[in-house]
Amino acid sequence: MTFEPPEQFNIADHLLDARIREGRGSRVALVTDQRTWSYRDVQGLANRYGNLLRETGVMPEQRVIIALPDGPEFVAALFGILKIGAVVVMVNPDLKPDAIAYFYQYTRARVAFVHPDNRDAFEAARAEAPLLAELEVVGSETFERRMESQSLELETFPSHRDDACIWLFSGGTTGHPKAVPQSHRSFAHTTAAYGQGVLGLTEDDVTISVPKLFFGYAMGTNLFFPFSVGARSVLFPGKPTPELLFEEIGKHRPTVLVNVPTMVNHMVGHPEAAGADLASLRLATSAGEALPAELYLRWRAAFGVELLDGLGTAEMWHIFISGRPGAVRPGTIGTVVPGFEVLVTDDDGAPLPDGEVGWLRVKGNARAIGYWQQMEKTMQAFQGEWYVSGDMVSRDADGYFTYCGRGDDMLKVGGRWLAPQEVENCLLQHPAVREAAVVGVVDAQGLTKPHAFVIATGRTAALGEALKAFVRERLEPYKAPREVVFLEDFPRTHLGKVDRGRLRTN
Repeated sequence: MTFEPPEQFNIADHLLDARIREGRGSRVALVTDQRTWSYRDVQGLANRYGNLLRETGVMPEQRVIIALPDGPEFVAALFGILKIGAVVVMVNPDLKPDAIAYFYQYTRARVAFVHPDNRDAFEAARAEAPLLAELEVVGSETFERRMESQSLELETFPSHRDDACIWLFSGGTTGHPKAVPQSHRSFAHTTAAYGQGVLGLTEDDVTISVPKLFFGYAMGTNLFFPFSVGARSVLFPGKPTPELLFEEIGKHRPTVLVNVPTMVNHMVGHPEAAGADLASLRLATSAGEALPAELYLRWRAAFGVELLDGLGTAEMWHIFISGRPGAVRPGTIGTVVPGFEVLVTDDDGAPLPDGEVGWLRVKGNARAIGYWQQMEKTMQAFQGEWYVSGDMVSRDADGYFTYCGRGDDMLKVGGRWLAPQEVENCLLQHPAVREAAVVGVVDAQGLTKPHAFVIATGRTAALGEALKAFVRERLEPYKAPREVVFLEDFPRTHLGKVDRGRLRTN
C-alpha cells in the first residue's frame, strides 16, 4: 500500500483535519488514565497551540522544540506546529543542561515547549546557548491563561510535500546526534506502506507504546499510524516498567503494543509475566535494536502474541524491513516493506548474492532531505535515490533479511567477521543472563577481541568463565568473548539504545 501526496500537502491536515472532514470528529483519538480526547478535541487544542505560536511570531519553516512527556499536550503541540508550517524538533525532556544547550544551538529553535518539572534544566541550558529559544512552560498559570485566549480555529498552512516538517535525530552511539530533516511526503509514505500495509491498522485498533513520542519509531506507530485510520492511541507519562505496562494493557485493552528488545526482555523475565493478561493484543512490534531469536522465542512462549521485528532509520523514516503476522522467522528482521527497495552490496555498491553479508542500501519515498549542517556525511549516506545506511545484513533465498550489526560494530577477529548480535543471542540462552552487549576492544598487541558486557544474576568470576565456555560450546571458538564484564545497567544514548562506544572505553 502506497500513497503519493499532492504537491500542496501538510501532514497535519492528512492525519488530523481529514478525520474531522470524514465525520470522525467524535471518535476517541487519545486515551489517558484521566480522560479520553476525541479527534475534534485534539484539533481544537492543536489550533490553540498554533495560534499561540503565531502570536509569538513563529513563521513557517522555523523550528520549535517539543520537550514534553507523552500526553495530549505533546500531540497538540506537534500538530499545532505543523499546522502553521513550522518544523517540529522532538527532544527527550529529561536531558541534562549541557545536552539541551547543544539542541538549542544546533536547531536555532524559536520556541521550546517544556514541562514544569524540566523547566530548571532548560533554563540552565539557556546560559550556555547564544541562540535562545523562548520557553513556554506548559501547565504554568501564565501559559494556560494565554492558551485560553487562543481561537479554536486555525487554517492549515499550505505546505509543499517536500518541505521539512520534523527533525528526527540519528541514533548514532558516538558524538552529538545528527539532525535528519524529514518531509511531509516521507511521513505519508511510511504511514501507508508500513502502518496500514504491514501492521494492517484500522479504526478499531488501539495502540500503546513503550518508547516515548520523541522517538520517531513511537511517534509513527503510536500516533501517526493510528491517526491515519481514525484509531486511538493510549498515552502515559513517565518511564515504562513491566508492572505499569501490564496494568495499562489490562485497563485500556490495546490491540497493538509498540515495544523494544530491552522491555521485551524485562517483560518475559518479570515474576508477574505468567499472570499478565495480554489477550487484547493482536500483535506487538520491536525495533530500535536487534531482537535476538532467543528473546523472540521467550516472548511467544510467555504471552502467545505475535512479535514483529523490524529495521528502520531516521534517514528513511520508519520501518522498511519487517516481519509479517503469521510469517515470522525468528532471528530475522523479515522482508522488505512494499514501497521500498533494499539491496545488499559490497564495498563498491555492487549487489551481493543471497547468503552473503554486505552493506544495506534502501530507497523509497521516505528519504530524508539530508543531515543538517553535515554535507560530507550527507553525500556519503545519500547517493541518488539510495540511502547507504552503514548497517550490515544478509538476505536468504526467500527474501528474509538477517541483521548483522552496524558496520562500525562488526568485528574482524583473526581475519574473520563476527556479528556481535550472534554472540549476544547465544549469551541470552544462559539462564543467568538478563541482557548482553558485545563490542570489540583492541588489546595490547593492537588486535580486536570481543568483550561481553552482561547484566546477570549471581555475578561472579566463576560465572564469567562459565559464560565464555558456554559460547565456545555453541559457536566457533573465535567468537567467544575474551572478557566478561558485569554491569548493573548499560550506558545508553539519548534514544535509549545501548551506547556501544562508551562500552568500548569502559
